[in-house]
Amino acid sequence: MNRPYRWDLVRPDQLGTLVERAGKPSLWFLDELIECAAKVIARAGDADLYFVGRSADSVHDLLSGTPWRDRIHQLPLSFAGARGGLTAADVVRLRANLTAAGLSPYDLARGRPKVFVDLVYTGQTFTELYRLLRSWIDDEREAWSIIRGRLRFLGITIREDTSPSAFRWQQHFGWPAELPSNGVRNISLAWPVWHYFGDMQEKLTASFPRPRWSDENGQAPEHSEERLRGLAEAVAIVEAGRSKAARDLLVRHLRREPAMAESWLRTLITRLR
Repeated sequence: MNRPYRWDLVRPDQLGTLVERAGKPSLWFLDELIECAAKVIARAGDADLYFVGRSADSVHDLLSGTPWRDRIHQLPLSFAGARGGLTAADVVRLRANLTAAGLSPYDLARGRPKVFVDLVYTGQTFTELYRLLRSWIDDEREAWSIIRGRLRFLGITIREDTSPSAFRWQQHFGWPAELPSNGVRNISLAWPVWHYFGDMQEKLTASFPRPRWSDENGQAPEHSEERLRGLAEAVAIVEAGRSKAARDLLVRHLRREPAMAESWLRTLITRLR
């Protein structure tokens, strides 16, 4: 799979002095991040999670320090520059990348349900991804009647009022109606945290827009100051996810979720304690 290089955060001993060069990060957002991660787990259900792009990297990194690490995956993908539509070559490349990630129509019809997670503003990334998958499923003649119940989209949105007139991105597209009622769900973050993750945070990897889908040069590590600061923060988040204090807080939030009635979540909580 062609994808940007990403250091192994679970085994930081391989990073040498890279983290030290960046200095100690400030995890001012940690409590909200833990609450968000708990909601992602609970509301995704007993599923495999795929974090689309880079915006929700911190949620992924926090969970990679927990027993849930085998359930989480990253899906480097940005549709920037592709709003005018995908070429046949684009579709071939994306399908190859998705197959390598375990997201072919064959995979979607089998195993655990697949949940895509991303920070959402307009919902365009989810929309493009859904269209790509839907047409591919038809081409492969896999059973949509089965896949539609196993395919979910979990948006992390900006927290605002919950009045009937509040903006809800999924109401502006037709495709969410093709999925069951739990096929599209949202979790909200306070604006400062959402804005930081979505717009300001220095990321561990480069973005992966259309021009880079076939560029293998991005598979080499990048040692810019921005990447190293992103690396230091990501390592600190993984370490926080392993700490007793963070796990205790994660468990407290999980216990408040309706999914506590389900055995898979109670089993996870036992492993976290």
